[in-house]
Amino acid sequence: MTGAGRLSSVKRGVRKGGESAKEAIGHIADLIIHIAPRVPVRDLATLRAHFPGLGPEEIADRLVVGASRATATVGAGIGAAAMMPVPPAMLAELAAEVTGVAAVEMKLVAELHEVYGRRPPGNIARRSTAYLTAWTEERGIEVTRPSSVDAALSGRMKRELRRQIMKRTVRDLPSLMPFMVGAAVGASMNRRDTRKLAERVRKDLREKQIPWDRLPEQPPLRPEGS
Repeated sequence: MTGAGRLSSVKRGVRKGGESAKEAIGHIADLIIHIAPRVPVRDLATLRAHFPGLGPEEIADRLVVGASRATATVGAGIGAAAMMPVPPAMLAELAAEVTGVAAVEMKLVAELHEVYGRRPPGNIARRSTAYLTAWTEERGIEVTRPSSVDAALSGRMKRELRRQIMKRTVRDLPSLMPFMVGAAVGASMNRRDTRKLAERVRKDLREKQIPWDRLPEQPPLRPEGS
């Protein structure tokens, strides 16, 4: 979904919810679940081609820097939106920006798993659900437990996932801060939070990292529908 399409969708959700913050956040959670399988992820072979001569830690560092810059740019937009005088318009803009941050960070989480040789098993639906869970819980995936990935696809786990996304969104949403937040503050907050997320995920992945020369041959990642 394009940025304009995402914003339009969020605005419709906000209007449908009577501009209720709680309902808007629930709509954001549903939208994040919807876009998760569509987030483009580079597999290990592609990442190594993009960063020739670099090892896992060096590539991971580059990924974190790039994602932090991207979410900082989004955060600047959030900060600017928070200065807007009309709360409903601000809420719709913030909602669109939050989904943008989620997409950047989910891509980062997925590519870190590729770099450390910890791609979860299964098709794109199973992997994206696993990465979404990792993003909400800020941890690496335990790929040696396929049952935990399967469980994430159950109805009960989907409801729990939605609840966790809503909880995380409330925690991160700058609209809950004083409205004097500016663009520079929004950028700084997002840059910091993305780096913290990456540190936690990398710590988990390092503990059970598989060296590249011991990785079984894996097929390239394919976008949904290909």
